[in-house]
Order: sequence, then C-alpha cells, then structure tokens
Amino acid sequence: MPNHLSIPFKKTYATSIRAKVRDYIQTQTEDHPDAYKPDINQWETLRAACTINAVRNDSINPFMSYHAQLVFTLTKLPPDIGLEFAYAHAFSAPTSIPITLRSLAFERAAILFNLAALYSQLAASEDRSSQDGLKRATSHYQNAAGTFAFLRTSALPRLLIPPQAEESPSDLTAPFIQSLEWLMLAQAQECAWQRAVAEHYKNGLIAKLAAGVASLYTSSLEAIRSASAEASGKLPLTWIAHIETKQRHFRAAAQYRKSMDELEANRYGDELRRLINAEAEANRGYNLAKRSAVSLAVLQDIKSLLDVLQKHLARAQRDNDLIYHNDVPPPSAITRIQEVIMVQSNVPSGLSDLKSVLGSDHVLFGEMLGWGAREAVNIYNDNKQSLIRERINDVAQELDDEADQTLRSLNLPSALEALERPIGLPPSLLKKAEEVRLEQGPERIAAYLEDVERLARRAMAVLDEAMDVLDSEASEDEAARKEIPIIRPPSHEANKQLVQKQERYRKILTEAAHSDQTVREKWEEWENIILQLTMDEEELEALVPSSTVSAVGKSHSANNQTQIHARALRGLLESLDDIRHNRGQLVSRAQRRADADDIRPRIMSAAANFEGLVEVNPATFADVSDEELAKYDKYIQGLSQGQKKQEEFLEAIKSTNEQFLLSRREDTSVKEREHALQYLDIAYAKYCEIIRNLEEGRKFYNEMANILARFKEACRLWSNSRSQEAQSIYRGFSSLSLQGTSVVERGGTGHPPTPSEPPPRQKRAANLPSLTSGEWEAEELPPPPSTTSDAKNSKTRR
Repeated sequence: MPNHLSIPFKKTYATSIRAKVRDYIQTQTEDHPDAYKPDINQWETLRAACTINAVRNDSINPFMSYHAQLVFTLTKLPPDIGLEFAYAHAFSAPTSIPITLRSLAFERAAILFNLAALYSQLAASEDRSSQDGLKRATSHYQNAAGTFAFLRTSALPRLLIPPQAEESPSDLTAPFIQSLEWLMLAQAQECAWQRAVAEHYKNGLIAKLAAGVASLYTSSLEAIRSASAEASGKLPLTWIAHIETKQRHFRAAAQYRKSMDELEANRYGDELRRLINAEAEANRGYNLAKRSAVSLAVLQDIKSLLDVLQKHLARAQRDNDLIYHNDVPPPSAITRIQEVIMVQSNVPSGLSDLKSVLGSDHVLFGEMLGWGAREAVNIYNDNKQSLIRERINDVAQELDDEADQTLRSLNLPSALEALERPIGLPPSLLKKAEEVRLEQGPERIAAYLEDVERLARRAMAVLDEAMDVLDSEASEDEAARKEIPIIRPPSHEANKQLVQKQERYRKILTEAAHSDQTVREKWEEWENIILQLTMDEEELEALVPSSTVSAVGKSHSANNQTQIHARALRGLLESLDDIRHNRGQLVSRAQRRADADDIRPRIMSAAANFEGLVEVNPATFADVSDEELAKYDKYIQGLSQGQKKQEEFLEAIKSTNEQFLLSRREDTSVKEREHALQYLDIAYAKYCEIIRNLEEGRKFYNEMANILARFKEACRLWSNSRSQEAQSIYRGFSSLSLQGTSVVERGGTGHPPTPSEPPPRQKRAANLPSLTSGEWEAEELPPPPSTTSDAKNSKTRR
C-alpha cells in the first residue's frame, strides 16, 4: 500500500459542443457555422481524449493539446457561449450532483486540475525502491505542483462565477489548490530525502532535507485549514491525519538525523535533547495515525521510526548517565535545524509555451475574428449611434425647437406675413397646409393612434401571459407540496427575480400609457385646427381675416418706421433660417458619415498585431475606438458654434420685434390677421409634434414587444424546469412508496423505508440566461419618446 497521496480526477459528463457552438456562430458572428465544422469535430475529439482517465505517460499530451486549444479558443469565443460543462468535485461521492457552469474558463480550469491529478497519479504509481523510480516520481510530483501553480495563477483569475449560479466549484479555489500544490511539493521533497538516505548523504544534510519535508507538509496542512469548509470538508477523512502524521514523522526524522550529527561531534547533551524531541514528535504522530485509520504503510513508517528512536534514546540516556554526564539543554536552547528544499513547482513546458504544443496542428477557429474584437466593433457602433443621437440629432432638434418656441412666442413670422400680405395667404402657410393635406394628416394620426393603442394592448397582454405561466407553475408547486414533501424553495421565492422584472416592465408600460394619453389629449385639443389645414386654399383663405392697411397709412412716419422694422426683422429671420439650414446639412453629413463608417477593418488590423494566444478583450481597442469617434467632434463643434449664432440672432429678433410692435400698436386689423395666421402656424407645429410622438411610440412598443417576448420565453423555460424537477422528485418518492408496498405484501409493517437523506436537489434543466443578463433583454430599454416639443421639459416613458 503506498504511503503517498494522489489526487483523483474530476469526473466530467458529455456536453453538446456541436449544437451550442453552431448556435453561437450563427447568431453572434458574421460567419456560417459550416465553415467551422472541422474545428467543432476536432474540439469534440480533443475533449473525448481527456475523459479516458488512463494513468499512462502518453495520457499527458492529450491534456496539453486540449488546454492549448482552449486557451486559443478563448481568444475567439467569450467564456459564456451557452455551452454548459459539468464536473463533479474531485473528492465527492460518485453519486453526487456535479457543478454545471456555462463557462469555457471552467472547462480550462478543470482540464488543468485533471492534468495535475494525472501527474500525481503517475508519481504515486512509480516504484520508489529504485533510484530511477525516485527520480521519475520526483519529476512527476514537481510537474503536478507546477500545474497546480499554473492553474492558480493563470486560469483561476479568469474563472468568474456568476452571482446567480446555484453552486460554485469549491475545489477550484486558490486556497484549496494551494494546499494541493504544497502537498505535491512535500511528496517530491520526501522523494529527494529518500534518495539522500539511500545514497548515504551526511546526517546533517539529511536532517535539513527532512526539515524541508516537514515544512512543506505543514504548509499544505495550513492551506487546507484556511480553505473554505465546503472545499476541505469533502477531503477523505484520513487525508488531514495522513498529512499531519507525515509532518510529525519528518520533524522527528530531522531531529533524529541531527542527533546523529551531534553524536559525531561529541555533543552528547544536544544529542539526547534531539532524541527526546524526536521521540515525542514520533509518538504523537503514531498515536494520531492509529486513531485516524491512515494507510498501513504510513502507520508502519512512523512505527518503525518510533522504534528506532526509542532504542537510540535508551542507549543515549544510558551512555550519558554512565560515561559522559553532559547536561541536557532545554528545548529552546538547541539550534533550529535549517531547512533545505530541493524541489520546486515546475510548470510543464507545454503549459508555459503553448506554441510548442500546437506546433503545426490546426488551431481551432483560427480564421475567426476574436470575440474581443467583434465586441469592440459592436461597442463602437453602439457608441457611435449614441453620439449621433444624443450629441448631434437631439441637440439639433432642441435648438430647432428652441427657435420655433421663441418665434411662436413672438408671433413670428405670422406678424410679418400679415403686414406684408394684407390679403390672401402667405406662401409658407400654403406650403404647410399642402404638406398636411398631401399626407392626409388627420387620417394618418388616427391610424397611428390606433397602432399605438393596439401595440400597447399586445405588450401588456404578453406580460400578463408571462405572469400566467408563473401563476400556473405556482399552482402546480402548491398542489405537489400537498402530496409529497419537496425540499426546494417555494415558487414565490424561486421566481422572485422574474416577478421583479415583471413589475419593472409593467411600470414602464403604465408610464408609457400615460404618455400615450397625453398625445391623445393633444390631438383632441388641436384636431379641429389641424383639420382646417386640409381645406382648399379658398376655404382656408376665408378663415383668415384680411387687412386693408395700405402702404400709405394715416400716420406716414409711423408706417415708414413699421416698414423699416419689418424689413430688419425679415432679414434677421432669413439669417436664422440660414443657420437652421446649415445645421440640418451638418446633421445630414454626420448621419451619412455614420452610415458609411465601418471600424471593422481597423479593428481587424489592430487584432492582427497581437500574438495569436493573447486573450484580447474589448477594452484592448479602446484607443482605436476613441480615435474613430473623434471624427465626429467637428460636427459637435459646428453645432456649438451654430448655437452661439442662433442665440445672438434670437436676441436681435426679440429686440427688433419690440420696436416693430411699438410702431404698429394701433393696427388692430393686422393684429387679428396675424393672430389667425399664428394659430394655423401653431397647428402645423402641433401636427408635426404629434406625428413625431406617435412614431416614437410605435418604435418604443415594437422594441418592447421583442423584450417581453423573450421575457415570456424565459418564464416558460423556468416553469418547465421547475415542473421537470417536481416530476423527478415525485418519481423518486413514488419508487420509495412502491418499495413500502412490497414490504406489506411480504408481511412487513407497511411503512415505506425512510430515505437516508432528502431527495437530491435537481439541477435546472433549461439553459436559462442570467436574469440580469443581456442575452434575452437588451442592455438598455428602448429610448422613451417625448410627449412635448420642449425636449428639456418633456414627459417620457421612463
């Protein structure tokens, strides 16, 4: 029976690599899945080769190859592509439920763990009675320690456990892995000590080597005790006792060998003290080994050492009493044995130099653009659209709205048009009326209102259907609990996150309904006036009073002043129109540039400069993205300059308009006409505003419909998973009941046997995304449309 410990493999299970990878490529990349059929086949082959668990030297290469390909794959695919990997705790019972995570990083960490386990089992299988066997065992243990060190420093930091995960792999935590690394080093050092003993090194050096063994076992023991109870609690009961026994064994061995060194130097009192200390350590280790049922080999080792120590102690005490009469120093007075450690954590070259493993082999997904680069392209496009929308389009719209609001408050240009055209209609009003008439404005608004109302009802109905699914599951759960004992959270606790999302969506839809009502009321208020804009020119002209003010009025001087101010005001309005026209052109140029803007070639060029095995994330391309977005700074600056000019002209218009009004204070007929023209002009502005509100509302509800459909599907998948879980528990309980019935038929008591433990908690069956994930909900809800023309004070659907 061996006196060393070896690490068991983490048991794994089959996974649907082909289906999930094809789905990801189909939905998340621009490539076709068939282009990567050989890569997927090779992936499945590589993984299968790592599940055989044969303890042979030729089993190392498959692990190395698969790990290298995984590292490269993680530069092409994100850790979570919907592909689930299931691994049991390395020290769990065979019937335990494995940990399942949707993470390529989890697969990589588990592969490294199993490679380290393979090295440890190869070492433990060596014949350590020969020098060659000791050398091979030492090398394997050091490689196992190096693999654990590589796992701890390279793979574990990238293994991010999502907060909603039901369980996490406790054997893949840094303290636990550190404890196994120390254990492998301790056993490697023990092999080095064994070689020194066999080759008859000096006692002083052997003592130092033994002290190094004891120190490494101590480090392993401390690391185990610092690990989480969940991780260390699954270790076999004898492991901690084994390690502590070894620790005490080699403390005693170090003191024993040092006592022989003291004897050779004629330090008989020091010799006796070290033998006393060694005998005490060995005795404690032997008692621990007997109590803890450690392996017979370990028990025999420490018993043999104890027998030798007791024999030498008796001899040394007799010699000192009869011959030497040296004082025996207290324990604190003897020098501490210096530790000499001959081993180290050797990271296998196949892990540190991945290219040497891949060689000329085909690299998985080598032609695919890395996920970090793809995500960088998506992030850039999102940022670009946000910049165009928020800092160009929205700003331009706000400036236009500000100019319109200011002119309406000044009754412009209606006041000028009433003066300049005392009869008939101004061309600007005729153009606006023709636009409303050609667009069949009232009918268009009515159709839009009906669309928005229908979409709003459908969105709320989908949300109600999602809640019906949860209610149905809750009813099933309640009924099942009345029939059999179920050890799992009740529905109102398990579906808490889904219900919270539902409440959020319902609140958004309720606020959207209030916005819809505001738009509807606006239409009802202005419907009759907007209808007037659809009249023929003759009918519309009849609605507007005519002015008979002649160019030569009663007060010639006053009329001249009015004409002077009117001309100045008209010039300012034309300059304001030029500013608005230039602003519109600037916005159009920015939009055309954004439509033609493609950052992908530059991202691909930047990505090509990185090493193939370097994991590239979106942040790597932040500088490239910032440089490309800087192209739009000139449009933003142009808007800012236009804003300053507009503010100057609006102030000038207000001042000139005051003078204009003072000069024509008595022109009552003109005032009546301008008021009528202004009212029609405002009606056109309200028409445009209502149309814009309704178009935004339709877009909002269409985007919400997609989000709610995915939410409903998530509720359905969750409900199905819960139902399957309940059915599994019910079948397990029914089988127990049938066993109880068999007992009655054979003359038993009629009571079903009590299970030794509650029914195991089933893993979720559906591959649900995180409830906070962007997989089935957009990272941002659709931007809410405004309900008024004043963007700064608008009511929104938030």
